[in-house]
Amino acid sequence: MTDLVVPTPTPDLTVDAFTRAFLRELNFGQGVELAASSVNDQYLALARTVRQFLISRWLETQKRQREAQAKSIAYLSAEFLLGRQLDNALLATNLEEIAGEALRGLDIDLAELRDAEVEPGLGNGGLGRLAACFIDSLATMSVPSIGYGIRYEYGIFRQTFVDGKQVEQPDNWLELGSPWEFPHPEAAVTVSFGGTTSVEVDENGVDRTTWTPSWSVLAMPYNYMVPGYHNGRVNTLRLWSAKATHAFDLSTFNAGEYADAVRSQTFAENISKVLYPEDSTPQGKELRLQQQYFFVAASIRNFIDQVLPEDFDLHRLSERVMFQLNDTHPVIAVPELMRILVDEKGFGWDEAWAVTRKCFAYTCHTLLPEALEVWPTELLGRLLPRHLEIIYQINDDFLAEVRAAHPGDELRARRMSIVAEHPERAVRMAYLATVAGAKVNGVAELHSQLLRDKVLDDFATMWPEKFTNVTNGVTPRRFMRLSNPPLSRLITEAIGSGWLTDLERLSELEPYAKDAEFVRRFQEVKGRNKRRLAGVLEHRDGIEINQDAMLDVMVKRLHEYKRQMLKVLHVVTQYDRILSGELKVEDVTPRTVVFGAKAAPGYRMAKDIIWLINSVAKVVNNDPAVQDKLKIAFPANYNVTLAETLIPAADLSEQISLAGKEASGTGNMKFALNGALTIGTLDGANVEIRELVGGENFFLFGLDEPAVAALVDSGYHPSSYYEQNTSLRRALDLIASGAFSDGDRHAFEPIVSNLLYQDRFLVLADYQAYLDAQAEVDLAYADKDAWAGKAILNISRSGFFSSDRSMRDYLERIWHAAPVH
Repeated sequence: MTDLVVPTPTPDLTVDAFTRAFLRELNFGQGVELAASSVNDQYLALARTVRQFLISRWLETQKRQREAQAKSIAYLSAEFLLGRQLDNALLATNLEEIAGEALRGLDIDLAELRDAEVEPGLGNGGLGRLAACFIDSLATMSVPSIGYGIRYEYGIFRQTFVDGKQVEQPDNWLELGSPWEFPHPEAAVTVSFGGTTSVEVDENGVDRTTWTPSWSVLAMPYNYMVPGYHNGRVNTLRLWSAKATHAFDLSTFNAGEYADAVRSQTFAENISKVLYPEDSTPQGKELRLQQQYFFVAASIRNFIDQVLPEDFDLHRLSERVMFQLNDTHPVIAVPELMRILVDEKGFGWDEAWAVTRKCFAYTCHTLLPEALEVWPTELLGRLLPRHLEIIYQINDDFLAEVRAAHPGDELRARRMSIVAEHPERAVRMAYLATVAGAKVNGVAELHSQLLRDKVLDDFATMWPEKFTNVTNGVTPRRFMRLSNPPLSRLITEAIGSGWLTDLERLSELEPYAKDAEFVRRFQEVKGRNKRRLAGVLEHRDGIEINQDAMLDVMVKRLHEYKRQMLKVLHVVTQYDRILSGELKVEDVTPRTVVFGAKAAPGYRMAKDIIWLINSVAKVVNNDPAVQDKLKIAFPANYNVTLAETLIPAADLSEQISLAGKEASGTGNMKFALNGALTIGTLDGANVEIRELVGGENFFLFGLDEPAVAALVDSGYHPSSYYEQNTSLRRALDLIASGAFSDGDRHAFEPIVSNLLYQDRFLVLADYQAYLDAQAEVDLAYADKDAWAGKAILNISRSGFFSSDRSMRDYLERIWHAAPVH
């Protein structure tokens, strides 16, 4: 029996046909007439109409993959920050104009339906957005792939501000329905936890371990379509939702114990309830580990049992799949595959390990030691006893290899052990991934070098061939074509079409940086984008901005190493100079400084910095002495949707993390591709951006990584910078005086004291260099035509930072897979 695949709609689809399809969905899908329909009804009907034109391609893609049995990439990630789906689907199906005209004929505004879509908050920042960019590129490049993650019921929290302080609210993104997902309860996978293990001798005299779990949950898959750009391919993102194996106890309910009757359902569904549950408690830590094992166990089981042919020889597994570990969250997949091969499939240990080591690759996304996950053996042994046994055996075999290569060097063996003995016995997941992975990569040239030289140096010495670099990238479909239509049109008029799938062609724009007419039109585009942002911020947040001012933007997760505090000190210094008369108001370059950042709920210092930013904004924005020359905007709940409006409007991109701390960054790439100039340190991908766009088109400041290390090693005393720098002393004293806290001198004392006596990320050491670079920014911005020319050069020289190029690098250097056109 052959699969029935509905043919793709013909290219000459008419507006009338689309209108009929939309009304059919509205009537028979939503059960309402047009006259009685709500905006949400209309949005859901439109989404289901558009997805019809993807489903046939999706089914055809799956059919061809079953036939070809080509090698697939299984991308395991705890986060997928997708953004809104409607525009992406309209772009992939080339239905933007037809849908818009059809809706206008029904007196419906497409823009209003776009705004009705709620963005799924299934990520915390760069890690999740990178994963979404990568699966977009894999589909566009016709690479067989499947993304695996968690369908968090509430995702990342919705940020609100109360008296300037961050307050977390649940992000109920599923409340009004999600038309882009396809639930498959019949394909649910059982995932087990706890229990005990026992050893028995099989018929061949081999010891076999049996795991007897104490409890289980069901992992129910929800499939999302991942369309390529105008190539007919639609890959799959599979997100897992936790369900109870026995959700409801009728006898308990009938006995009047209503809460107990659904206790198992509540317990199970907690696993996929919230992205990154607060883990300062033992219960929070355990729930995080449950989440990680839950999704990788379901994913590996799904690939082996439902993607591979029934009679597939698992000795050849590496010919059919590479499991890409997106950071340490999915690393528990390594012992899970070993468990399946050894305990369930009857493999010998050595043959199972030989297979496993070819099937995993590990991307490290951090240089911060505290961000490299470790799990206490007590917790692992209680929750996943068989997996801890497997990890112990992997470690024993590995340490034997280390000792054989370095006899007598027991200190090296201790350093490299997957199992740390101090301060508590714990499994170092990054080490496990490095030992098990076929390849280990960093995400920018500097980051990869520091991984090899500092973070995983012993491993790089032992296996230099394992380590490589793949610099991150972003998808130009979303972050140029969808987020910045006027710039995309201008580029296409200049260099023709095709650049959206070959971003290196942006180099053809370089001569236009000196073309007066093109520069003028680029400035018009930037002005239009600023007006659009102003409208969004006023409607969304009640924030008014000066559309004629420089738009100075710092948007990223709030962490001390990213140094939002350095930006705050710059703002406070400018404000102080205006108040003191050191700067005449008429000589000040007008600036609107925009922050966007969420702090982890348990990260006290980060939340205090958010409070300080809002407190400074309240004073500065309402002081008539500033005369609209300096304003601060901090819209709450920064997300992908707001980024798509904010980034195209930006003039200056703040990438000011301490050198040697940022892995790569992708916001820096998005800003450069949309015509913002960067002020930044030599950190992460800033290094490569500066090399490509030219030092004259990048505002560099601060210590480089070797200088940072030397300063720290020699003994860093931040208070000495305070004592020697008058501007810095006045800025910190102004904060400490209560000037931004209604006279309360204690409000921001933790921040001031931390900077004066600890300053782990060298804010005070880089303060003066940062101010000097900002003075250069002011001078450069005064010549608007020259600034625009530099912005155009940033665009033309940033084609390297496409996620399509990143995927080519992964395919060639790590996955050894090929597109299937």
